[in-house]
Amino acid sequence: MTLEQAVKALQPLLGDALVVHANGHISRRSFTVEDRPGNFYMIGSMGLASSIALGVALSRPERRVVIYDGDGNLLMNLGSAAMIGHTRPRNLIHIVFDNGVYASTGNQPTISHSVRLEAVAEAAGYAWCERAGNRHDVIEAFGRCELADGPAFLLVEIEVETGPFQAGRVTHTPEELRDRFAAAVAGPSNG
Repeated sequence: MTLEQAVKALQPLLGDALVVHANGHISRRSFTVEDRPGNFYMIGSMGLASSIALGVALSRPERRVVIYDGDGNLLMNLGSAAMIGHTRPRNLIHIVFDNGVYASTGNQPTISHSVRLEAVAEAAGYAWCERAGNRHDVIEAFGRCELADGPAFLLVEIEVETGPFQAGRVTHTPEELRDRFAAAVAGPSNG
């Protein structure tokens, strides 16, 4: 499964969730699949999507908050997983797209092949952790994430993509991203 296939499988399941995206290919792919006001795209801040999403989840406990993270991003800031496990926000779903490489900078290998990130999340105190490797399993697992007594962690195995990355760049300015996401966070939940 490619990153694009995984994002497309998850997109219709998000509803009005607030989604904080890791920088690089994850932001670009999701932006290309479907841009929405409840999406916050990290631009150049590796490893911080989970920290920002934790703050949103704690400040808006009645809203579903989703993190679109990468294996390299999570490895850059494992302390956020420990803080998520400690604070235990029931409304947080942490999705990690794991291709085993730092895709945005040239596919240098990460260490996720020897460090099972779902086991790290479980040890950190996440209430529910699972790994999925195909579209059907991802959709089914996301449904279980929503029922979990949070926080939930879903590792999605994706392929390493080679060649030029075929997704546009996020066209919103940082100020536009800030303002529209702040409005989405402040707005009521539709669910």
